[in-house]
Amino acid sequence: MREVRTRFAPSPTGFLHVGGAYSALLDFAFARKNKGKFIVRIEDTDAKRYVEGAEEVIFEGLEWLGIKIDESPKIGGPFGPYRQSERCEIYQKYARELVKRGGAYYCFCSEEKLEKVRMEKVKIGLPPMYDKKCRFLPKEEAEKRAKKEKFVIRLKVPENEKIVVPEPIRGDIVFDSNTIDDQVLLKSDGFPTYHLAVVVDDHLMEITHAVRGEEWLPSAPKHFLLYRYFGWEPPLYFHAPTIRNPDRTKLSKRKGHTALSWYRQQGYLPEALINFLCLLGWSHPEGKEVFDLEEFIRFFDLKDLSPIGPIFDIRKLDWLNGVYLRKKTDDELLQLIKEFAPENAESTLINKTTPLIKERIAKLSDYPVIAGFFFREPEIRKELFEKNAKEELSAAVEVLEKIEDWNKENIEKSLQGLTKERGWQNGEFFMNFRVAITGSRVTPPITDSVEILGKEKTLKRLHNFLEP
Repeated sequence: MREVRTRFAPSPTGFLHVGGAYSALLDFAFARKNKGKFIVRIEDTDAKRYVEGAEEVIFEGLEWLGIKIDESPKIGGPFGPYRQSERCEIYQKYARELVKRGGAYYCFCSEEKLEKVRMEKVKIGLPPMYDKKCRFLPKEEAEKRAKKEKFVIRLKVPENEKIVVPEPIRGDIVFDSNTIDDQVLLKSDGFPTYHLAVVVDDHLMEITHAVRGEEWLPSAPKHFLLYRYFGWEPPLYFHAPTIRNPDRTKLSKRKGHTALSWYRQQGYLPEALINFLCLLGWSHPEGKEVFDLEEFIRFFDLKDLSPIGPIFDIRKLDWLNGVYLRKKTDDELLQLIKEFAPENAESTLINKTTPLIKERIAKLSDYPVIAGFFFREPEIRKELFEKNAKEELSAAVEVLEKIEDWNKENIEKSLQGLTKERGWQNGEFFMNFRVAITGSRVTPPITDSVEILGKEKTLKRLHNFLEP
């Protein structure tokens, strides 16, 4: 048995997509389960899409999630270089070898000619495939022209053949070769297309298993033809289903948040996000919903993935994140919240308020929303108050001013005594009190809050409402 070697091969186009992180997680977990190696290879041959600094964003994101890498451009390894832009000579060598083997050919057609062919095909309702004109050039003529003319190298797809692609999640998939284009493998600038590079790299880096998105399924027969032409054994490719929004559409920037960095900025914990990603397209054999990465690795197998696109339900992620936040001690949570607290917030006040919001926040960025009134005076919004607010809060000022020992028990005793004496409804009275102090109808326990806020600030806010 060969050593299990999996890989994650992102393009440095600006950010780490949460779907990419999902694929990396699956590859990493499978490698660890089988005591193998997890490799990161950077696919950066498309200069138009390259974004400076994006590579570092990818590595930072994987590190934040706890996905440990065995070989990469940063770490090195025995199968480098691990950036495709540094491997162009390798691809050129194999592209020319494929021509010699009869599995590919030189194409000298201009862009104008190719566009004309595409338009003619579309006009008569056919797929805009290449017309294979250069495929039938005599070998000697093609080689002679390749020495002085610009060319690309195209895959020679056999005609009238059924190409079987083994797919461990879905079963064997059969493709009709007549529907497959003679794909460009090497561009005129000497750079490879994805199709050539992925096959050459996966073979030379001895990849045994790889997860990639199901959008690559239509390209799979081209890749398997390349393996056949080279005489190489292909890895097992698992085509993970596309992550979807709750409305079943593809997860996209327009309807959701696709950048992993957004989840970090919002205050989702890496262990919660990992747990959530583990549950996409896979179920714990014991029915658990809360478990760590090590437990996932112990039970996970790529063949257990569902072929049905999982739903990215942010509400479930919020719930899971809340579970992990409440597992933190108050001191641990305090350190995490400090990064999200309002600017110039006093540490002592953050310390006092953290226990109050622990049961209420789903993510760390909720803290300034829920506890913001501790750090700034609220906006007075009259539409939030119940009737008789001025009468009730005027009376509240009178009883609160008399409290000498300002604590929760004395505050509650005074206010509840007032409502009983006046025959007021507790719910209505305390809602008015809450809104005047916090500016919101949903807050941490109000008597705990005003104890922390202090007598002076509490009375000042009540006066602000009564005497705007």
